[in-house]
Amino acid sequence: MKKVLKIILVTMLIIFIAIQFYQPALNINKGQVYTTDFTQVYKMPVEVKAIFQTSCYDCHSNNTKNTWYSNIQPMALLMKRHIDNGKEKLNFNGFGNLGRRRQISKLEGIANQIKNDEMPLASYKIMHSNAKLSKERKKIIIDWINKTADSLSTVN
Repeated sequence: MKKVLKIILVTMLIIFIAIQFYQPALNINKGQVYTTDFTQVYKMPVEVKAIFQTSCYDCHSNNTKNTWYSNIQPMALLMKRHIDNGKEKLNFNGFGNLGRRRQISKLEGIANQIKNDEMPLASYKIMHSNAKLSKERKKIIIDWINKTADSLSTVN
């Protein structure tokens, strides 16, 4: 029994070491400032901007603040898939490229997901406790989103 367990552990160790040689590209830009970035397109209070950047931008922009496990497999692959999926649905760096109706729809979607505790994802909040949204922070951001979406709706 001990011999079988030893073989399984050694095999798992070899697989773990082997997968470390595969390193997907990290979601990092080199300081590029996007004129179409969400925070550039809209005037927003510093507090609102900080909440978006802390709780949303890692998965929904072209620049992730990587952590110590960002280069360790299989976490790197899971993060890459998660970020790719997040950017496909909403990329704040390209928000200004969306039409007005699409921006309103995205803003309403963001507000609903925050209101329903769907964002940030629970799995993200485990490792990023500063991304958690308190009731106060939710109210601040949802109020700003609603006000911005309303102002976009009234523009001809």
